[in-house]
Amino acid sequence: MGVVAGVDSSTQSCTVELRDTDTGVLLGTGQAPHPPTTPPVSEQRVEAWWDALVLAFGRALEAADLNGRDVDAVSVAAQCHGLVLLDRDGAALRPVKLWNDTTSSPQARQMVAELGADAWADAIGSVPTAAFTITKLAWVAEHEPELLDRTRTVLLPHDYLNWRLTGEAVTDRSEASGTGYYAAHTGGWLPDLLDQLVTEKVDWPAVLPAVRGPEEAAGHAITRWARALGLREDVVVGPGAGDQHAAALGIGLRPGQVLYSLGTSGVVMTTSPTPVHDHGGWVNGVADAAGGYLPLVCTLNCTKVTDLVARLLDVDHTELARLALNADLRPDRPVLAAYLDGERSPALPAARGLLGGLRSDTTREEFARAAFEGVLLGLVRGHRAIQEAGASADGEVVVAGGGARSEAYRQILADLLETEVHTRDVAEATARGACIQAAAVLHGEPVGALRDAWQPSSASRTGPRDAVPAEIRDRYLSLACAAGDDPWENNR
Repeated sequence: MGVVAGVDSSTQSCTVELRDTDTGVLLGTGQAPHPPTTPPVSEQRVEAWWDALVLAFGRALEAADLNGRDVDAVSVAAQCHGLVLLDRDGAALRPVKLWNDTTSSPQARQMVAELGADAWADAIGSVPTAAFTITKLAWVAEHEPELLDRTRTVLLPHDYLNWRLTGEAVTDRSEASGTGYYAAHTGGWLPDLLDQLVTEKVDWPAVLPAVRGPEEAAGHAITRWARALGLREDVVVGPGAGDQHAAALGIGLRPGQVLYSLGTSGVVMTTSPTPVHDHGGWVNGVADAAGGYLPLVCTLNCTKVTDLVARLLDVDHTELARLALNADLRPDRPVLAAYLDGERSPALPAARGLLGGLRSDTTREEFARAAFEGVLLGLVRGHRAIQEAGASADGEVVVAGGGARSEAYRQILADLLETEVHTRDVAEATARGACIQAAAVLHGEPVGALRDAWQPSSASRTGPRDAVPAEIRDRYLSLACAAGDDPWENNR
């Protein structure tokens, strides 16, 4: 029996899955936390990621009754966009500004103003927000320019973990396409953009990682850090991917199908054989982890919203869902624009949540319902933006992530879309997707073919029950617009 390891290094934690290379059967899993962060300043140290990976890897091996020498291939998926700066000795020059660090919002606004949203969408498939790596580089150039003088390597979070395993500075198409200085549709870095918008003092082609294809290895596990995991030197390390891109593999998402990923952040995405360029600025036209594209819309506020309301109502999540599903569905019930920590889509980094429509007889049930609807209405808005950008996103709807375990999230999404919502028999989609990539690289098979062969079975189906009236949708849009000035289109 061969064994592959899939790593999910997310904002909150590291999860490692071990699977049989031929059947995909789960053998063991382990997890370890990352330090908590809260925008606007959201930073973590690279050492914390590695320490968590070591713990999670050891726990997975223990659960599977294996040791590191049993593993044949590893792939790492991780949170996107974070800026890792290494010096000539490979030491990190500062804590990593994560995807949800919004301190580079002024730099993002300046970049869009300088080139224009249309030019950005045509160049890289997306209009940058503060999440994008290029804006974080511009922040460093403005506030800590001496660090760029000492920078010898610029990486993303999963690239860094691959570097620890292989000693190679490499990335993949999915992660590169979220930086703001890579064109997935042409397959190349855009150093001229970095010269123009960050600084000309850095030799950008020399410090950027090589970009690997979906089935190309990043290298082998030859470093002293890989030895600490117990890995053999011939262990193949896959190119890796962004967390959402790997999750699409783990779910088995195919063209036309739509995935709603409900975690701390919310993401709605579909796969596409052709690139997407959204001049409206909502859709990130990024590459996927199987050689195609993954147009997606990402929001900063998802299950953290229902976490907050559960805490305020002093209930657990099961009771919160029960309250929401038993709310009076009158059209004038409260509505929430759920921008608790600013927002990424739409680009409103300084916005805060707004609750509208309160009455003296507002109930706990209605407050709970508003929390779920506020999250999902924002994602449904993103779904529509993906369709307007030209991607086919009208097939089966799949919901995943921690929020997918909530009956209220599933039912209210089905009601909003007026279609059936599915879940798949997947406990950890991102780590599973990383396992698929590791097995494909190990066997020399196309990632897409193995994704389809390992496609998980359906776990549940939730059909629409209670139609959401147009008044709720209209009042949500009005409240969302009132939360801040949307630099793109507020009237989607």
